[in-house]
Amino acid sequence: MSNPFENRMPSLRGPATDMEPVLPSDLSDLPNVAVSLYVETGGAVSFESVAGGVRTVTVGDNAILPVGVRKVRSTGTTASGIHAFVLI
Repeated sequence: MSNPFENRMPSLRGPATDMEPVLPSDLSDLPNVAVSLYVETGGAVSFESVAGGVRTVTVGDNAILPVGVRKVRSTGTTASGIHAFVLI
């Protein structure tokens, strides 16, 4: 099978190269900065953006948050099944 990502540089203009499950934490940053988040079960998502802002937004089921995220905070987060779209 050919791999269209094999000779391609990661880009914010293209698709993520992987998804990682997110365990919300007030202390730890994500292992890789997320270019966006996917939320399976809606609720509040409290996060720290790559710009350093702390935000809390309410999303529905199967939502995509198209914002760069360095940390998903456990305090204030009620949504579940959160995944980070990453470029690695």
